[in-house]
Amino acid sequence: MRLPDARYSPLALSIAALATGAQGRHTEALAAYDALLPDFGRIFGAEHLQTLKLRSDRAQTLAALDRHAENEAECAAVARAAARGTGREMSLLEGAARNGQIYALNAQGRHPEAETLAREALAAHPVSDRLTLVLRLGLARSLNGQARHEEALAEAERADELRRSMSEEQRRPETGAVELAAVTALLGLSRGTEARPRAAAAHDACLAAFGPDHYRTTEARELLDRIDGA
Repeated sequence: MRLPDARYSPLALSIAALATGAQGRHTEALAAYDALLPDFGRIFGAEHLQTLKLRSDRAQTLAALDRHAENEAECAAVARAAARGTGREMSLLEGAARNGQIYALNAQGRHPEAETLAREALAAHPVSDRLTLVLRLGLARSLNGQARHEEALAEAERADELRRSMSEEQRRPETGAVELAAVTALLGLSRGTEARPRAAAAHDACLAAFGPDHYRTTEARELLDRIDGA
């Protein structure tokens, strides 16, 4: 009888780890990724697409656990390794890792660095797709963090135009993200009356899509509380 390919089991376990993280069980997911990394390195190689993708998924879990410095370092390492590879998938993985790095920089309050990296990543990826959408949102967040709210609102509007051109399946992972960037900019411009209905819509959408404990639902709730408390 033919034995199963040794690669199938770790790949299946990596999908299980991804599903665990999607349920908000981030500590469990991180432990699963940590256990899988040696196997992926041994079976596929340190710079194989599958190994780098596993590391990228693990980095997102670090972000969910607010371990932003570690997330930044890991995303930067994955992006450098992916840049040495070839093919469209490696290029997309590099862009995704750069996006994770931008998120981590913004989360640490290092907004000018995040802006520079976002602009570089956008210039290197002149295609209108989901990666462009998330990079534009990272840029908008960096601009809001520097109190450059007019520019941030313009970026949010560009991101919204791009989002509207996508399918529902492509849009779903970024549910509420465009609205939150726009609401933050509007509040910075003292346009709270415009901001509130968009914040409420973002909260309802995130609650339905992700549940009450997701970081984006929490951010929408905090913005609503900020508006109502003003």
